[in-house]
Amino acid sequence: MLASIFVSGEERGMYVIMVYDVNVKRVAKVLKIGRCYLTWVQNSVLEGELSEAKFRALQADLEKIINPHEDSLLFYILGNQKYTKRLLIGIRKGGEEWIY
Repeated sequence: MLASIFVSGEERGMYVIMVYDVNVKRVAKVLKIGRCYLTWVQNSVLEGELSEAKFRALQADLEKIINPHEDSLLFYILGNQKYTKRLLIGIRKGGEEWIY
């Protein structure tokens, strides 16, 4: 089960970066689920703004797919997009629109 980082009763938006390293058999499924909630920006990386409820739904959907003994999901949760900065060196990958 993925750990929750929220205080009960708080509903707020957040900016989420999801990084995954999963068995090749599950890569397409994890990407498909991730793209329902976030924007794909690079191999195994998605990002976007989510509410707490959407973040919990994303976690629940992914828990149904991954094998916790083989796979790894990592979420960076930022207060909001206003205080983030992204630097790209090289070519753009993924289906992203520049969010900033």
